[in-house]
Parts: sequence; C-alpha cells; structure tokens
Amino acid sequence: MSKTNQTWKEMDITDPKERIKALTEHASRVEIDPNIAPKRYYRTGVEMVRLANMNMQYHYYENAFTLYMKFITLFVDKIQHHPQYDSVSAKDKAMNRDALRIVIPKAEKLKKQLLEQYQAELDKYLEDLKEKERIEKERLRQEELQRQKEEEIRRNKMAALAAVRAAKAAINANVLVEAKSLPSIAPKTVISATNDDKALKISKDIKTPTVDRSTKPSLLTSDGLSLRDVILPTKLMHNFLTLAFHNTMSNKETCGILAGRLERNKLMVTHLLIPEQTGTPDSCTTHNEEDIFDYQDQHNLITLGWIHTHPTQTAFLSSVDLHTHCAYQLMMAEAIAIVCAPKYDETGFFILTPDYGLDFIANCRETGFHPHPSESPLYMKAKHCKLDVTALIEVVDLQRK
Repeated sequence: MSKTNQTWKEMDITDPKERIKALTEHASRVEIDPNIAPKRYYRTGVEMVRLANMNMQYHYYENAFTLYMKFITLFVDKIQHHPQYDSVSAKDKAMNRDALRIVIPKAEKLKKQLLEQYQAELDKYLEDLKEKERIEKERLRQEELQRQKEEEIRRNKMAALAAVRAAKAAINANVLVEAKSLPSIAPKTVISATNDDKALKISKDIKTPTVDRSTKPSLLTSDGLSLRDVILPTKLMHNFLTLAFHNTMSNKETCGILAGRLERNKLMVTHLLIPEQTGTPDSCTTHNEEDIFDYQDQHNLITLGWIHTHPTQTAFLSSVDLHTHCAYQLMMAEAIAIVCAPKYDETGFFILTPDYGLDFIANCRETGFHPHPSESPLYMKAKHCKLDVTALIEVVDLQRK
C-alpha cells in the first residue's frame, strides 16, 4: 500500500462503497414495535417519503437516501411481521405499494449519484494530499539547501579566520613575506568574511513556505446520525397554554401535534395542530386522527413531535409519555416532546436518550403507568431544539364542537 493510501485510511476516510454501506446499514436499523398500531407506521411512511423529497429539493442527498432506504426496509422487510398486520386496510396497503414503486427506483438512482459524489470527494482529497506532500518535500529540500549554504558560509568564515591568524603569526615571528601577498590575502579575506556574515543574516530572514499538518481536509460524514436543529416559535407555548387554559383549570391534560417542514437543513415548526381529544389529570387520548393526516397532506407538513400539559405536576416524561414519544422518535430522530407545567411555570423539551432510552422503551412491553429502571437516564433535554422569537406559529384547532 502506498504512503498516500495509508494516510487516508489511517485518517478513517472510507472509500465510496463503504460509505454507501454505512448509510444502508444505518437505514436498515428499523424495528417494529408491536405496541404501535401498524396504521401509525403506514402514516409515518407517508411522512418519511415527504421528508425525503424535501431533502432532495434542498440537495441533502445523504439524508434523502437514508429515509428512502428506511422506508423500503420498513415496508418490504419488516411491516408484515407486525402481529396486527392483517388489520391494515386494503387502501393503505395499495397506497404503500404505489409509493414503493416510486421510491425504489429513486433510491437506486440516488445510490449511484452518491457513489459518484463520494468518489469525486475522495479523488479531490487524495489530490490535495499529494499536493501537500509535494509542498512538504519542497520545504524540506529548501531547508536542506539552506543548511548546506549555512555550513559553507561557516567553513569559509573559519578558513578566513585561520588565514588571518596565520598572517598575524607570521608577522609576529618576523617571517619574511612578499610585500604584495600580505595585503591581498588579509583584507580580501576579512571582507569576504564580512560579506558572508551579511549573507547569513539575509538567509535567516528569508521565510520558507510552511504547511499546517494539524489541519485535516474534511469529507462529508456518511453515518447520517447528527440531529438537525428543530426551530420552535417562542409564541407556541403561550398560544398552546392559552388554548389549554380551560382544561388546565379542570385538571385535564391537553395535547397537540407539532408540524412543519424542512428549510435550510433545519426542521421548522410552523403549525400546532390540536386534534379531537379527551383528557384526564394524567393522560390525554386523541380521536379522529384522520383529520390531522388530511390537514398535513393538504399543506405538505411533516410531524416534528408533540406537546402536552401537566396541569398539576412538574415538567417530565411519565412512563406513558415515554412510550408515546417512542413512536415519534423511532421514525424521526429529531422528534421532540414538549411538556408544559403551568402550575410550576416550567416547560421541558425532551427526547429519549439515543444510546439507551430509545431502545429500552421500544422493547418494553408494559402498558399504562409502570416503573422503569433508573440506573441510566431514559430521556434527556432536547439540545437540538432552538427557540425563535421572530418565527410565526399557526394554531389549527381540529376539535369538533
């Protein structure tokens, strides 16, 4: 293996096929939770394709490919193993088959496009690496020439000094020297040494080109794991609490769906959708979810999370909340859960911990309120959630009066 290849391999720069493989393997990590109704998966599939298309529009090809492959994995390999698969309507299955006929060719075309992109990135990196090696070799060559020059100057200087000492010794010993030879040796030799001193000083002032070897050229990551920012209008919480005020005074929870779109590689919450629902002091159940789906389809919106109140408690995720949110986060890693606790003037922005909580809750088969182990945190603050005081929010109340 060449030095160049060793360098980029050692720097964890993988070849194009390995990068595609990593994306595909990441996308295939889709598991079916039997506690989540298959209808929810089919609905999420619609939004996955919608989000993938948005990514294509903004040229975020890695994210689009990951979503397309996740969709294919879910509905070609996994969904038929759901224990309630037979309950899926023929209409939903037919729409899903139509979507697969479109998505599979898109994914194949995008795979070829990404391979070409990755190869171009690798070629560019290797070219830059060779150029840096050439510059480094030239710098070392210049340093060696400079060193040799300085050594020659020193040798000349030492020779000149030796000649001067010899001349002085000869004079002191009254050695007869021809009159013409002495002036021509000593003065010229001294002058030469003086000129060499100046040359040495000038050579030290000349700066040779340097290469910053601490800076690595960067390539796009291929894991698709980084969370994009979710931008929330600051007004959202106030508007939601105003709408939920009557339920809060009656000690009933209220919930809503956060919907929006992808813009400039950020997920923008633009709509707060309030479905028909019934609430208790510690739970909230939605009804007629088709109204939510229809509105999102009409306005090309994707689900970015949910929000609910704790009328008398602090802001946290209960065991039921954890299972509710798991369904959102399994399909979209950035999905957030907002908890408003007006009695304590608290608002929490949460996600399940990706390294533990998400898998644990997805594999928990308990229902209702139940205890969970506390050794490792199951959820955490959603650090990718950002508030924007200038952003607008549209509140859509779909509750049937």
